[in-house]
Amino acid sequence: MQVTRRGLLKGAGGVAFVGASVGVLPLFGTPNRRQDPATCFAPDRSATDRQLTISNWPVYIDQDDPKHHYLSTMTRFEKHYGVTVNYHTDINDNVQFFAKVQNQLGSCSSTGRDMMVLTDWMAARMINMGWIQPMDPARVPNLHKNILSSLRAPDWDPERRFSAPWQAGFTGIAYNAKYLDNPPKTVTELLTRPDLRGKISVLSEMRDTMGLLLLAMGYDSDHFTPAQWNKALAFLNNAKNSGQIRAFTGNEYLDDLGAGNVVACLAWSGDIAASPNPHLRFIIPQDGMMIWSDNMLIPNMTNHLSLAEDWVNWYYRPDIAAYLADYNWYVCPVQGAEHYMKQIDPSAVGNPLIFPTPEYLKRTHQFMALQEYQIRNYEGDFSNVSGV
Repeated sequence: MQVTRRGLLKGAGGVAFVGASVGVLPLFGTPNRRQDPATCFAPDRSATDRQLTISNWPVYIDQDDPKHHYLSTMTRFEKHYGVTVNYHTDINDNVQFFAKVQNQLGSCSSTGRDMMVLTDWMAARMINMGWIQPMDPARVPNLHKNILSSLRAPDWDPERRFSAPWQAGFTGIAYNAKYLDNPPKTVTELLTRPDLRGKISVLSEMRDTMGLLLLAMGYDSDHFTPAQWNKALAFLNNAKNSGQIRAFTGNEYLDDLGAGNVVACLAWSGDIAASPNPHLRFIIPQDGMMIWSDNMLIPNMTNHLSLAEDWVNWYYRPDIAAYLADYNWYVCPVQGAEHYMKQIDPSAVGNPLIFPTPEYLKRTHQFMALQEYQIRNYEGDFSNVSGV
């Protein structure tokens, strides 16, 4: 038994901010900041300097629990490899974290970190800028053997040379069964049903809200045209102007959803799965849902590349991944972990929000990888509607 994120949320009565975040990123796609990871690297001192510095999101890794004689997966890693891990929970927002490291990464200097965990779209941008070191496939065999099929080959890192999902999640519709017995089955219904006016919220993360809206309008969220984008954005703007949408939110939607101020909303699966509120439900929109991941990245100028690869390989062991999944209740990106979950927490076995079936995954979609000019335009368009 171990302390879980679910238990911490219940005890704190609050929300853990994990996963995709909001904000329009300042322009950084300029030639003078682009690097070549083949030339922007530091000597690997892993053999003699046995320490690893990691930046991650808060409440995203299991903890030692002396009361139940439980050693966390990180403590076990330290003992197994003879390593000291300096683990920092200093990522609360992709954009804010970018501001901390942009000058170092853009000038081929050390960030003081050996690994950082960032959401798909930010990971894609950093890889595109040449700021991330590739991993030797021979050093991370568990990653390539065990990664979930739907996460194996994103457009922005098709061979998973530069990234490895830490945890993943779905974006769909959530509702409070205490206040709503007839939940919307589609995003279109969510944004148009008269009895829901002023009682719904959508996410301030552009890729989640617009991805679902593009799917609802019959478009492909992974390959859409500017005309299709404009139609989806106009639909969202009409819903806002009509008073249908109460708010554009981050994780704080859980407070309103729990209190009944919002009865249905766009939501992240891990928030609903880990919520101690028994009335909250997560459903897949009929048109499909979005899938995303927060990814382990090894920045340029690390002095501990081999140890960082050891960390990735460790967390892609199915037995280790099962303990992490039991803590987080997000989508486990490691195939085979469910087998070990049977001994750890039988109640989590068969939960599609943790271990999605192939049929479940067939209903997932990703958001199209964007060029710099598209990011600026689309983020700006969305910000004009959302106000965030």
